[in-house]
Amino acid sequence: MLFSNNYPTIPSLFLKTLEKHGNQNALAFAGEKPLTYNEVYHKINSLIAFLERNNINPGDKVAILGNNMPNWGISFYAVTFMGAIAVPILPDFTKEEIFNVIKHSESKLLIISSSIIPKIENLDPDFPSVIIQMEDFSSLRMKGDFISFRENSNPEKEYNVSGSDIASIIYTSGTTGKSKGVMLSHSNITFTALAGRKIHYLDEKDRFLSVLPLSHTYENTLGLILPMLSGSCIYYLKKPPTPAVLLPALKEVRPTAMLTVPLIIEKIYFNKILPAIRNKFFIRLLYNISLFRKLFNRVTGKKLLNTFGGKLRFYGIGGAKLNSIVEKFLMEAGFPYAIGYGLTETSPLLAGTGPAGSVLESTGPAISGVELKIHNPDPVTGEGEIWAKGPNVMLGYFKDPELTAEVITPDGWFKTGDLGVFDKKNNLFIKGRAKNVIVGSNGENIYPEEIESVINSFKNVIESLVIEQKGKLVAFVHLNLEDIEKKYNYLKDETTKYIEEKKDELLYEIQEYVNIRVNKFSRVSKVIYQPEPFEKTATQKIKRYLYR
Repeated sequence: MLFSNNYPTIPSLFLKTLEKHGNQNALAFAGEKPLTYNEVYHKINSLIAFLERNNINPGDKVAILGNNMPNWGISFYAVTFMGAIAVPILPDFTKEEIFNVIKHSESKLLIISSSIIPKIENLDPDFPSVIIQMEDFSSLRMKGDFISFRENSNPEKEYNVSGSDIASIIYTSGTTGKSKGVMLSHSNITFTALAGRKIHYLDEKDRFLSVLPLSHTYENTLGLILPMLSGSCIYYLKKPPTPAVLLPALKEVRPTAMLTVPLIIEKIYFNKILPAIRNKFFIRLLYNISLFRKLFNRVTGKKLLNTFGGKLRFYGIGGAKLNSIVEKFLMEAGFPYAIGYGLTETSPLLAGTGPAGSVLESTGPAISGVELKIHNPDPVTGEGEIWAKGPNVMLGYFKDPELTAEVITPDGWFKTGDLGVFDKKNNLFIKGRAKNVIVGSNGENIYPEEIESVINSFKNVIESLVIEQKGKLVAFVHLNLEDIEKKYNYLKDETTKYIEEKKDELLYEIQEYVNIRVNKFSRVSKVIYQPEPFEKTATQKIKRYLYR
């Protein structure tokens, strides 16, 4: 294998792991016997042989549309090992988005899991020419001299993959609308995985529980490649991570590491931990005293750790801003959380730290080998757009050189579109997306994400969105009305009427609550009930462009 910029390729990293940890567990469903790295490599070679015989060559695109499973990783490895290009597609993409990605990427073959097959029923009959099922690589559509998958077969060719070769094109749904195909090289991905291992060291004794989609860069790089280069074992769920599915899996796997988005731990805190404080007068009274609050949080933290299997050493949080109240609890609870920051375009990690280095409301410093700077900072606050430079910055947007030139400067700086500021120790603090900033009447910057963080700490609020309407701030809130219904269900026929009255009362309380906790420029003039959950991206960020 060749190397580029001194960073290895994905197959070369795998081969090193194979030498050291070939008999170690590699991939499995929770509750099932894992495949070893030797067995995974055997399946990769069988799939490469299959792809060869169906005219997949280096540089060809292969779309991967599936739920997390061992064969997802095997598919990704097989495609990238032979110098072809993986096109991971998010399972929750619509039929139209799936069709557009396959067409735009010019994918010649599609690997799809059985549960998603209904989404491709009306695909163009001539494109892609071959479709196979992820669970067993059996054929769903074949063209010409199609040859079926055969276990125990080996590739006929040898492949010389370079670090500068494109490994994957990842299409982002994003929060601003149009999807873009982000081209990531082997070096982009392996650099980030190796840098991630410097933040938190992993080895063959570690166990990952994967709950985020592998088609997203966050889980793909840090939840597939990083554990692989460490010889760790990755476990997957057969169903979505609802409490009924997740809790038994945590008990079974007892993971040492997980990657998540803020929504998961925020739900646990606001739905389970906070009510235990509010519903008991004595605890609520003592909780206002710093010493007792910290003692209570430490005890609760141990219980929370046991819920996660009791062996967790690294609980990575990324993809969106974590509620500051929840983070303060995690810090005082001694829970091993760590926050990272990055984008699909940066493979994805730009800044981060291990649990021991967590700083409240910060993503930590730039990762090793990456430069971060604040472009055109405000002379008073120091805030400005975050620019990044490093080996993990994408090659560009597929078929879109104009857009690429807009975000990458001639000297290699990537414009993140995020606003931030550094402290004296070079810890980065994210303020929000530049496109989301609302400019007040006196020219002050208003960050809706900060207001939303305050709103989301209010009882019965699940999530919120702040926008500008006619020069005023308006907050949409999605409420948890189940607690009210349970509390007053004895009213029977009067329940619905009471709920409506209580809802209006809550909206007013929310407005009062937030307005005494934010500066005068960030006060909301109206709070509106949002009956349905907001539509979100794969990392659970609200698709703001849908609500403007």
